[in-house]
Amino acid sequence: MIQEIIQNQLNSKELRFKKIAFLGGAGWTEEEEPYKDSFNVAKILAENGYLIINGGGPGVMRASTKGAQAGKGKSLIVTYNPSKSKRHYEGTDPLNNADSQIITLDYFDRTKVLLQNSDVHIIFKGSLGTLSEFGMSWISSWIHEPNNKPIIMYGEFWNEILNALVKNLRIVSDERDLLVVLKTPNEVLDYLTKLENYFEPIIN
Repeated sequence: MIQEIIQNQLNSKELRFKKIAFLGGAGWTEEEEPYKDSFNVAKILAENGYLIINGGGPGVMRASTKGAQAGKGKSLIVTYNPSKSKRHYEGTDPLNNADSQIITLDYFDRTKVLLQNSDVHIIFKGSLGTLSEFGMSWISSWIHEPNNKPIIMYGEFWNEILNALVKNLRIVSDERDLLVVLKTPNEVLDYLTKLENYFEPIIN
């Protein structure tokens, strides 16, 4: 069922790294930089045939859906709707009106389904939830390396954070090399284009 929903969103342009997960803070508003960054990156990727996937909440998530719409592309949300509201969980944003939705069992299932059903992960500025998604994305890529999924850390500030992790934790260079820090929408598009060119075209 999940694969059917995703496949229905893919247009005729064949890309190896088609499905792009947007991960980041739910608390950002339209006036704040991470929201604008997510919107602008999603817009340029949607204009170039990529499918935008996010967790269905506000902030970076809603911004990526709106960016996909502005770029005349498709979007998919992966959601978790608890039976009782949680004080520190944003839930599903009614303004995040994506083309399709996958409903999951709990927060961890939501993250797993989101990461598993995307080809590239872009991580924007956020809070604890973003850190948990980043950690799951990073360790999953490390476990599956060399068949890992590309991880884009969006924003110059990530260099300081990653340098601190390398300095204070037992992070080896190969683990750090799984992450690329990019700072503009065009850099993201260029990076994905280079990935496509590096691998052989998909043969149907």
